[in-house]
Amino acid sequence: MLKKFLNTGNHSQSIDLSLLLLRVAFSVAMLTHGYGKFMKVINGDLTFGDPIGIGPELSLILVAFAEFVCSILVILGLTTRFALIPLIIAMFVAWQFRHGGDPFSSQEKSVLYLIVYFALLITGPGGYSMDKKLFG
Repeated sequence: MLKKFLNTGNHSQSIDLSLLLLRVAFSVAMLTHGYGKFMKVINGDLTFGDPIGIGPELSLILVAFAEFVCSILVILGLTTRFALIPLIIAMFVAWQFRHGGDPFSSQEKSVLYLIVYFALLITGPGGYSMDKKLFG
């Protein structure tokens, strides 16, 4: 089961390049959201919203981990599918709980990230990834 989950699939070079572009572009953009949150955690400023009732400190730590650490893993294509799970959860929470009552224009960004990350979860990272080198 684990080997199947880490399998990158057999794609043509153009699809591999497209998956690399999606992974890197969306995850670099996500880093811009996660870096500030990550620095708040490092500096001990744990003030944050509590959208799902687990406490602001834990909410901040989890979203900083997802948006910063997991984005780096997705860029590298390292344990990509595992790294996408926290990102998908974070974008779902942002969409449904943080922006749930807002107009779609406010929800659009989190929905777009959610769709791309879910598609990458289905396809895998492609051939230009550390997963391909490590797990074949």
